[in-house]
Amino acid sequence: MRIIFIRHGDPDYVNDALTDKGVREAKLLADRIAGWDTSNYEFYCSPKGRARQTASYTLERLGREAPVYDWMKEFAYLITDPTTGRVGVPWDFMPEYWTEIPEMFHPDDWKKTDIYRSNPELLPAYDAVCSGLDGLLAEHGYIRHNRCYRNTKANLSGNTEADPPNKHDTIVIFCHLGITCVMMSHLLHVSPALLFHSLYLAPTSVTILATEERLHDNAFFRAQVIGDTSHLSAGGEPVSAAGYFTDVFNG
Repeated sequence: MRIIFIRHGDPDYVNDALTDKGVREAKLLADRIAGWDTSNYEFYCSPKGRARQTASYTLERLGREAPVYDWMKEFAYLITDPTTGRVGVPWDFMPEYWTEIPEMFHPDDWKKTDIYRSNPELLPAYDAVCSGLDGLLAEHGYIRHNRCYRNTKANLSGNTEADPPNKHDTIVIFCHLGITCVMMSHLLHVSPALLFHSLYLAPTSVTILATEERLHDNAFFRAQVIGDTSHLSAGGEPVSAAGYFTDVFNG
């Protein structure tokens, strides 16, 4: 089972759309995806305009549609930054703040921190995202069990040569940086706070996770690619720094 997360193009947040640069990025992304064998792919999209506009160029090229799920929207449950007083998304905290809280690094205890409990909508929303993602995976035969998954279509007869029929199913989700970190935290069983502050996923970047299924019906997601922007390099388009606080490497 493979999941491909694609962040929207360079954003015009005020109008929830793409900038001119974002449109160029999305068209280069569509060129890239058009070269994939997408016969066993399913496409999904955030309801936000910038994600839907990004997806539209790919979907038009492929003649495909993408169901829209509300839980795929950006994880923008507002909090007050204790260092700066900024009211905004629940990340981008100063490192001298969040790194001094041990619970931030724990896959479960981050939920106990005062900052993430300050907005009563945040934790239920996190659980709803995890439930929504697990629902999609269940449709493909992957059922969450403890901290990993069981492939209900696996061949348990002892014939390890034959792949289960669903192993090469692929889900593509056009969404956002923050919500991708939330979904990855659930799949990899790590704290989303750690991913929020440690990963940068550039606009139109491609992040790929796939299940390793080495024993019986056990499946665990492992990241193959995080934040790949090779389509931008190939098209001579610089990587956008939207959401980043240092220089972006282009090379």
